[in-house]
Amino acid sequence: MSTVQQPDPKDRPARLAVGVVGAGRVGPALAASLQLAGHHPVAVSAVSDASRRRAADMLPDVPVVPPAEVLQRADLVLLTVPDDTLPGLVQGLADTGAVRPGQLLVHTSGRYGAKVLDPALRAGALPLALHPAMTFTGTPVDVQRLAGCSFGVTAPEELRMAAEALVIEMGGEPEWIAEDNRPLYHAALALGANHLVTLVAQSMELLRTAGVAAPDRMLGPLLGAALDNALRSGDAALTGPVARGDAGTVAAHVSELRKHAPTTVAGYLAMARATADRALASGLLKAELAEDLLGVLANEARSYGAEGDAR
Repeated sequence: MSTVQQPDPKDRPARLAVGVVGAGRVGPALAASLQLAGHHPVAVSAVSDASRRRAADMLPDVPVVPPAEVLQRADLVLLTVPDDTLPGLVQGLADTGAVRPGQLLVHTSGRYGAKVLDPALRAGALPLALHPAMTFTGTPVDVQRLAGCSFGVTAPEELRMAAEALVIEMGGEPEWIAEDNRPLYHAALALGANHLVTLVAQSMELLRTAGVAAPDRMLGPLLGAALDNALRSGDAALTGPVARGDAGTVAAHVSELRKHAPTTVAGYLAMARATADRALASGLLKAELAEDLLGVLANEARSYGAEGDAR
């Protein structure tokens, strides 16, 4: 059950007309969540067929219009576009006079804080950066996942209460992130979530190669326990051959990966070295065992590099 407390009525924003610029996976979900809180989605911009379908599924009966028209109709505008697109979009909207004074302009980029909205701020908009720390599917399940989801919030101090109230209305937990810390915050999330998907996908492929019929069923309980232990205990949750200093086992792993999945070798060696460093620093890996293990990793890395150069 979520521990989110609803804001005091005097701190809640008025019911707002909500617009979405960019019907990717995030925007429609946030707008649908705000609709459940009593706000009114009034317009969405969508270009591709996939984004149009997503808008129709998540925001039925909400008209699809150009971005400038979204801003004309909405009091609260969600700018849910790729990070690299955001600065140019904001500048273009400001330069063309699409931004209205007093309009809440919210972007959902993890990389940027509120300063990327400065062109709109100069046009009189109220800038908010609200980044949901969640992976999205582009389906209605995303609205449910927002319950208890942390949001990285960056905004001018005078808009802090409004930003936090909007997050809480979406069922989220506001976490204040300083402007200068946004890139580090986003890197941390990418390291933990995006790279996890790659690791799990590689692991499932290797299990299939090893003859496992249902790798997802095998990995589910293991990964669930590992994640729970890591969140509870940090480095103390480290287990496996690297943390134990089993240099021979690690060498055997690399040998098999070279045969069956050579593209995974570099990632395995990098993660094994990072794991060894953390296990050694936390006292889990004994110094006398670490020397052989680190020697194996260094030799394998040199060998892999030589093979890569040869190719």
